[in-house]
Amino acid sequence: MSQVQVKSAGTAQLRVVIADDIQATRHSTSLMLNLLPETELVGTGTNGVEAIQLVKQHRPDLLIMDVNMPKMDGISALAEIRRLCPDVKCLLISSERDEVILARAKKAGAFHFLVKPFTSEELVEVITRVNESRENRSSRPATGQLRDRRDVHLRQLAATYAKQHRTDDEALAVFEELAENPYCDEYWLKSLAMIYVIRLKWSKLKELAARLEE
Repeated sequence: MSQVQVKSAGTAQLRVVIADDIQATRHSTSLMLNLLPETELVGTGTNGVEAIQLVKQHRPDLLIMDVNMPKMDGISALAEIRRLCPDVKCLLISSERDEVILARAKKAGAFHFLVKPFTSEELVEVITRVNESRENRSSRPATGQLRDRRDVHLRQLAATYAKQHRTDDEALAVFEELAENPYCDEYWLKSLAMIYVIRLKWSKLKELAARLEE
């Protein structure tokens, strides 16, 4: 695991972490990012355990992570990262396009999936989408700042409840309040959907499913 000397630009830059056990992939991806002034590479790792450590330390906007790595694979690491830092977008990469892997990646909450070797154009497309997501959050009016602080607290509670697999009234209330936010992360919506399934709230599940399919 290594720390990277970041570029001395403003805070608007998109912060990126790379986790891949193949040195050539880390190097080529770093070169692509160096050509994009709107990004800064803040750390690189070689396995899922290091990816989790780097995300906890740097709170990046984007994590580029390989599926197949030693110690902990990318999908297992992503599941833990989504609980710890649900706002981090994850681009999962793999040397093969396997439908089973794609399904597991989507279930774990991957933002996007690319097959290696990917092009700079493909990477730029993903970064553009991540930036659009950031702009949507930052464009909310100042009157929503209290709501933002409340959302932080709710996400902390939700992360704890999700890890504990809670489906009681208190957990339901937290996830439903999170879902009221139009920018609510898909991970929380899917967690709420699971609570609806367990509690047999089919009408609410139907409404939520329609939202997830949009």
